[in-house]
Amino acid sequence: MKILKISIENLPHFKKKMDIDFVAQQRVDSDDREYLLHAFSNIYTNPVLSFIGINASGKTTILKVLSFVIELLNNKPINSIESKEILDDMESGQHVTFSSFFYHEGILYKLETSIGKKESPVDGSTKFIILDETLRSKEISRINTKKSLYHFENANWERSRNKNEEYLMEDVSIIVALNKKQDTKSFLFDMSKLTDHNMLNVLGRYPKEILTFLDPSIEYLDCRPGDKKDDIKLKFYGRNEINLNSLLELNRYLSSGTIKGLSVFMGAVFAFQESGYLLVDELENHFNREIVSTLVRFFMDKRINKNGATLIFSTHYSELLDEFERNDGIYIVRNRGGITAENLSNILKRNDIKKSEIYDSGFLKGTVPAYEAYIVLKRALIKINR
Repeated sequence: MKILKISIENLPHFKKKMDIDFVAQQRVDSDDREYLLHAFSNIYTNPVLSFIGINASGKTTILKVLSFVIELLNNKPINSIESKEILDDMESGQHVTFSSFFYHEGILYKLETSIGKKESPVDGSTKFIILDETLRSKEISRINTKKSLYHFENANWERSRNKNEEYLMEDVSIIVALNKKQDTKSFLFDMSKLTDHNMLNVLGRYPKEILTFLDPSIEYLDCRPGDKKDDIKLKFYGRNEINLNSLLELNRYLSSGTIKGLSVFMGAVFAFQESGYLLVDELENHFNREIVSTLVRFFMDKRINKNGATLIFSTHYSELLDEFERNDGIYIVRNRGGITAENLSNILKRNDIKKSEIYDSGFLKGTVPAYEAYIVLKRALIKINR
């Protein structure tokens, strides 16, 4: 399964309907084809999607939404999805609708899922349930233009939710039937939950090449899970082996950048192998610029990214945008009376303009702290230091 687009309607804190499009929106020329992922016909997707915005703009929330939808598409019950917190502020009687467009083996699908809250008459507790759901499909051969890509008015009906499906739990999508029949699940390596807690999330023996790239003083690192404690062996060149019982103890010996780098680059390896999705919140945290840029370049290099994996990340780091040859892999996130995400290609038509300078200049509006807030803070600091 490869995702082409996710649409979100009525989600609390979102200003309006939001579309996150994986498909390349701008014209694709011969140079672009060297790194864009070919889906079918004249449809290409971006191997990297970036969400950039100032603090509290909503970047993390958007990544949680994407994680939630991918987990939903992978049959996971809504109430077991970690990022279901995006639904917490729903009011009674309100519903949120997610529309997911994806393709698999020559067929394009649209899954529309409406979610609400249900209160227990016994103890008053609430849980999330699927209120309504439809799955439609059409053959890829019927798609001639990008404009017709998401039109499903005359598409084939695959399945809809009805009360006769007693076998289906209230919080499990009807896509479970398609996934069982065709094995259409997507691999997701979600690092967003580790944004505030920097620790390894992959156990095993780490490849020497990744260790050397991040810290050339490390000879080997082997982490094995145990019943009550972990078995960790760390060795630096010219020193004795260090034995540890907890991943947290690694913080005494490895830099925060090395620890995050090991998790991120191993996640990239898994995504490359599985043609999956690597999701990282605040990618630049703990990293220097070159390490971050290297990861982005790896996903844009088809010699490495042979199976069509996708990196999805948020950042405050405007210079990182200059790694993008095109504008349609970048979303500008703002929170002005509600969260919005606008594709940069809708604002800037030319790809040859330096993106970091445009972002930092304030030309895009809402991408730099307000000048008035800056003046107020400056005056307060002057007053404090008198």
